Amino acid sequence: MIPIKPQPEPDDFDQKVRKPGLAFLSKFPNPTNKDYENKNATYWRESLNDLYKSYNKICAYSAQWISRPEGNPTVDHFLPKSAKPELAYEWHNFRLACLTLNHKKGTKLDVIDPFELPVNSFILDFPSLIIKPNPELLYPLKERVISTINRLELNDYDKCIDGRLEWLKTYYEDNSSFDSLKRKAPFIAYELERQGLVEVDKIAKIMGMKI
Repeated sequence: MIPIKPQPEPDDFDQKVRKPGLAFLSKFPNPTNKDYENKNATYWRESLNDLYKSYNKICAYSAQWISRPEGNPTVDHFLPKSAKPELAYEWHNFRLACLTLNHKKGTKLDVIDPFELPVNSFILDFPSLIIKPNPELLYPLKERVISTINRLELNDYDKCIDGRLEWLKTYYEDNSSFDSLKRKAPFIAYELERQGLVEVDKIAKIMGMKI
């Protein structure tokens, strides 16, 4: 995970999301998930395309490109609508997330907000590709980073580590440009730069791969 700069609300957001959403909440101030679905009040979905474009198609939690439709980009309510229904239709509470990590986050409140994340909070170990908290972090930030890693299962091999490996393979086996890696896997690219491993031969040597 890397810090994300909040992007401005789309011009038509108020009309297509907030206003109909607030009208729904005026009738159902504490709606259940069934209420949202049964009353066709999932207006936040109208903002998915804008969210996808505004945040460069990058998942807020994995910091990797979400393909469509395979990656299933979703609108995540950072503060869950079950706890804060008044924020269910607010752009500033939306994060672009792949379906897998959105589900893992669920309604829990122990995931750190990428909008408020200090730089270098998460680091990437090579060659394991395990995400760790920066050892220089102090509590309570360090605790928050650890809880985020655990909640989202960012070190699950099949769903996360293997995906990071695929991005690296694309870079050093398929002769992909570093700029392309930056666009599609910015956390990996950032860590390669920070650790002085941008050159293909260096990362290939560490990873034990032939080039």
